[in-house]
Amino acid sequence: MNPTNPASAPPGPDAPLTGGMLWVAALMLAAANFIAVLNMTIANVAVPNIAGALGAATSQGTWVITSYAVGEAITVPLTGWLSARFGSVRVFVSSMVLFGVFSIVCGLAPSLGILVVARVFQGLCGGPLMPLSQTLLMRIFPKEKAAAAIGLWSMTTLVAPVAGPILGGWLCDEFSWSWVFLLNAPIAIGFGLYAWKLLKRYQALGERSRIDLVGLVLLVVWVAALQLMLDEGKNLDWFASTQITALALIAAIGFAAFLIWELHEPNPIVDLRVFRHRGFSVSVLTISLAFACFFGVSVLTPLWLQSFMGYTATTAGLATAWTGVTAFFVAPMMASSKKDPRLLVFIGVVWLGLVTLWRTVANTDMGFWDVAVPLMVMGFALPFFFIPSTGIALASVEEREMDSAAGLMNFLRTLSGAFATSAVTTVWSDQATRNHAELVGLADRDHSLHQQLTASGATPEAAHEVLDYLVTSQSVMLSTNQIMTVIGVLFLLAAAVIWLAPKPGRVIEPGAGGH
Repeated sequence: MNPTNPASAPPGPDAPLTGGMLWVAALMLAAANFIAVLNMTIANVAVPNIAGALGAATSQGTWVITSYAVGEAITVPLTGWLSARFGSVRVFVSSMVLFGVFSIVCGLAPSLGILVVARVFQGLCGGPLMPLSQTLLMRIFPKEKAAAAIGLWSMTTLVAPVAGPILGGWLCDEFSWSWVFLLNAPIAIGFGLYAWKLLKRYQALGERSRIDLVGLVLLVVWVAALQLMLDEGKNLDWFASTQITALALIAAIGFAAFLIWELHEPNPIVDLRVFRHRGFSVSVLTISLAFACFFGVSVLTPLWLQSFMGYTATTAGLATAWTGVTAFFVAPMMASSKKDPRLLVFIGVVWLGLVTLWRTVANTDMGFWDVAVPLMVMGFALPFFFIPSTGIALASVEEREMDSAAGLMNFLRTLSGAFATSAVTTVWSDQATRNHAELVGLADRDHSLHQQLTASGATPEAAHEVLDYLVTSQSVMLSTNQIMTVIGVLFLLAAAVIWLAPKPGRVIEPGAGGH
């Protein structure tokens, strides 16, 4: 049977999917990616509720976020090896069902310790869902429909991080923190079991290759150390902390040892040789840079709105959600585009950069739609960037390398998002402090505003508090605009990088990603 040619395949239980069942499978695969990415951010707003309910400090509650990120970061790059050894469909279905099981354990956890351990295993199961949902989509869809399917997958990747805090906040407010995790269970277990029925016809026999234990240990060590450093750095004042310095050294030494070992190991746990393809390397660099910028904007916007603009979590989420709405409607256009994908990526990322630079003139008097409209316009550009860049990357590698390439691409994208989150929140806070110090010396030099406040009945202390609030809000606003300027320039740099890739010499076949 040739899965790339459904018309020539004999009818029966092993025939390729067609019609409505093909789109049911696409929906399940997209949902798998959605819940895996969603769980990177959905617990962020639930940390205070979780810590209070389980009798822990809020600082300890952040391990609920860190533990999932560490588990996921470890297994995403392992996807290629797991698929080669056990078969991609079997790995996908097992990961999906176990993700649901550990979601239940998380929701019913009686203590923070059990919750953190369950989140690690939830992350380990969620890691393979992202790359495998992508490569399985490309395998089951005929050539003429593959781009539409990848467009659906791409939108879940971009919308899920924005939807996470909104959904998490609503579940905590209306129900309890447990539902942040329990909500995953029926989707993951139900779709996972049904996915086996639909997709087992695409299962390939695994290769009984030797397990690269040294590579696996080195991967776990350096990825865990790096993720912990990024997650805890801001709380511990970065390299002023001995703990963060030690984690940085472990990550650096572990990464160097991992590179040396994997490049010389005949059966590596992570196939780094896919980077020999220039198209893949350049595309992944563009994706990592642009996604880091996009994630930085996505993290900073609701943080600014909730902290200094008086928005609730739900209202801030509704403002940022417009990015995903417009992106969803533009995505189908990419399915029929015959343009050079490098040109589409360039246009999309330049567009993102220009909109970000447009946002550098924001002020504290802006209304809801003043914030939402630029984000809405930004959404139009996302499919131009994400779908063709993914296509260039995966079209640049050999078909047997597809799962490894997808795993590495998703790993670096995830890592760039984690790095962007740490960098943006740290710089935003530090820059606001510097701006505050400068504005204090400039604000109300003649004390006229202070005198007006006291004349209207305010006490001197209250007048000082009002002035300090005004200075602080303007300092944060300046800091936000300054970071948007840097991110806008980085977007333009990422757009230029894509031209280093050669024009793809082939279109990704739907059977790509097989073994």
